[in-house]
This record gives sequence, structure tokens and C-alpha cells, in this order.
Amino acid sequence: MVGQLILGLSILVGLHELGHLLAAKAFGMRVEQFSIGFPPKIWGKKFGDTEYSFGMIPLGGFVKISGMIDESLDVTAMRAAPQPHEFRSKPAWQRLIVMMGGIIVNVILGVVIFIGFKYTQGDTYLSKQELNKYGIVAYELGESIGLKTGDRILDINGEDYERFRDLASPAVLLSSDGYFTVNRDGKRLTIPIPNDFVDDFAEENNAQKFIFYRLIFDIGAVIEGSPADLGGLQVGDKIIALNGAEIEFYDQLQASMDTLAGTQITLLINRSNVQKTLTIEVNEEGKIGFQANRLNEISTVEYTFAESVPLGTELAFSIVWDNIKGFKKIFAGEVSASKSLSGPIGIAKIFGGTWDWQRFWRITGMLSMVLAFMNFLPIPALDGGHVVFLTWEIVTGKKPSDTFLENAQKVGMVLLLALMSYAILNDIIKLF
Repeated sequence: MVGQLILGLSILVGLHELGHLLAAKAFGMRVEQFSIGFPPKIWGKKFGDTEYSFGMIPLGGFVKISGMIDESLDVTAMRAAPQPHEFRSKPAWQRLIVMMGGIIVNVILGVVIFIGFKYTQGDTYLSKQELNKYGIVAYELGESIGLKTGDRILDINGEDYERFRDLASPAVLLSSDGYFTVNRDGKRLTIPIPNDFVDDFAEENNAQKFIFYRLIFDIGAVIEGSPADLGGLQVGDKIIALNGAEIEFYDQLQASMDTLAGTQITLLINRSNVQKTLTIEVNEEGKIGFQANRLNEISTVEYTFAESVPLGTELAFSIVWDNIKGFKKIFAGEVSASKSLSGPIGIAKIFGGTWDWQRFWRITGMLSMVLAFMNFLPIPALDGGHVVFLTWEIVTGKKPSDTFLENAQKVGMVLLLALMSYAILNDIIKLF
């Protein structure tokens, strides 16, 4: 978990700061330092005018450009006459490109990752048609908003959908006054989605407590030495009944097994079109020791590179729109900031405790788009704050004074430190 967090942040921060560095050097600005991680420094080497280094605190990085008011607050150097190689001596449009460089690189990285996923992985999904053959399984969180097992979901907010995963997409969770239209026992019903539902959904492990599709199954694997193995259950067997009660879906079997821990059960199975009865002991955890093999029809789509480009780009930018919707809900008081914001601990938990390269790159792509969005916010000390001041200078022809920029940088740094402290404290509180 920690390894993935450090590697992911190093890639994101390194490429972000590289965007600033390359743009600055392209316009003849002197870059004094390029660092991945914050001090204390653990390694550094100077090439030309620039020292490249790694800091011990892997939660960010920086590029120090001569003649620029940044987090170093080197006001002494700013009192000297501007030099041709300094940031402040260059035209405003060049300075604007330098400040946008990191954001642009993060956007490019995110888009490239998601294009790559579409091209190499294609798309695998359960279609709406396949879902509604049997309906959904409503778990605790789904039942809390009025959904029930067996419901067929017809549309979302009055709009059609294509895939099962669309039912829990950010667009749905972040919608205002959203609703599901369902078919329940032949009746058409509207199930409202609470405006603060994303708060509950974001709670740890709550995503697994929402809904799933009804799984039709047979026996995919039997654990050696387990009660299922000792009782004669074999791969390919299809369970027809448990203690005389018909079993069609995996959720029916799960619900029954939860109440039968430590007892002996009778399973009626279909094996190669021959029915057999097996007697099996259930362990104290309510399990008998097999893995289910999914028989639902899963759709797969492969994309050409030309098709992957717009699809990957759209997917990458959807992350930005979802963040905008999330901030709107926070400011509207519809969702809790404490549940919505995460610091490094929360990000590490997203990566998870096992190393999965596919998941690693998917999360890194998502974080790259989030980093681009966050850095574009018009807060002094962020790239977006510099962009606002430079845009003002380009439009009006009036450059803000160095004193104003210094004070704005200080205010921005206080805000960012406060936000970072809040996020880290919030992560710690969530642990307990």
C-alpha cells in the first residue's frame, strides 16, 4: 500500500513539475532546483544550472525558477533588478504557459492512461438487458433507500443506461434529486436517491453493501479437504435446492447459509443432467468451501486505437466533471466535507494492500486528472492562483505588485497547509 502510494505520487508529482521545468527552460528561464518530495533532501545532483533531487517527504515536489515568487518566499532575491533569465522578466504569456505546464502534463498523462486502457483492455460489462433478466440483489445500503432484491431497474433519472456499473457511477451518486425507476412484481416504482447518499456510499466497505446483480452459478472450484469436498461436491455441479428449498441464485444460497453455521445440510444438485443428493457439514463460519462460477452472460467489446482516443479522453475528463459536482455538493451542504476529502492515508487505501499493476495505473490516471483539477483551482500558491494573476495582467496590461504577490502566496500557503492538516487529521479519525 505504501509502496504504491509513493510510486504513484512520485510519478504524478515528477511529471507535473517536469511540465513546469520544460516550459521554463524552453523560454530561457533559469531553473535552480527540481525536487520530487519535500525536504529534508535525501539525494541531489546538479546538471548545468539545475539541481535535481529527491526529498524525504513524498507528498509533493517543487521547481524553483529564478525570479518567481513561490513557496520559498525568497523575497531578498526579488528586490534585486530583474535579470533576463528570470521568470519575472519574461512576457506574461510565457509565464502563463510555464504555470500551466504542470497541469497540462497531468491532463496528458491521465488521458494517455485511459486511452491505453480502452485500447488494451476494451470493455467488459453486464448489460442492462442481462441484468434485468433476474434483477438486482439489494444489500443493506440499497435497502436503506428503498430498493429490494429482484427489482429490475429501468432507468436512472429518467434516462436509459447500458451497463450494470452505471447504477453506481459518480454521475448517479453525485446527482441532485436523482432517482431509479424500477419494475417490482410488474409495478413501475420510483426510488429516490438521497442527495447525501454519496456520503454513505463513500464509507469504507459500503460500496459492497449497495447492490449487485443476481448471480446464476454452478460450482467453479472445490477447496481440498473442505466440507464441500468431503461431502462429494464437484466442479460443474449446479445446486438446485438446499434442505428442500429451491435455489436459483447465489444470493439465495448465501442468505440460507448464514443461518446454518455448524449444522448439517442436504443439497440437491444437478450433475451432468443427473440429480443427486449430498449431505454436507457447514463450518462455524457458515461456509462449505467452494467458489462459484458465474453463468451470467458478460459482454466484451474491443476497441481500435482510433476508437480508444475519444473514449479514453471522455473517461479522463469525466473525472474532472465529477470532482466539480462533488465540490458543488460540499458547498451546498448536501454532503459532508469530512467524508468526501481524503489525505495520503485515504489515497493509500484506494491503492489497496496488494500490488495490481492494472489497478495501479487506473488509480494513477484518476489521480492525475484530480491533481490537474486541484492545481487549477484559483487559490494563491497553487498554479491556478498564478494563472488568475497572469490572466489579469494579460487582459488589463497591469502587473500585480511583488508585495501583493508575496502576501497572496503567504495566504495561499496557510490555506493549503490548513487543508492538508485537515485531510490528514480526517484520515486518522476515519481509522478509528
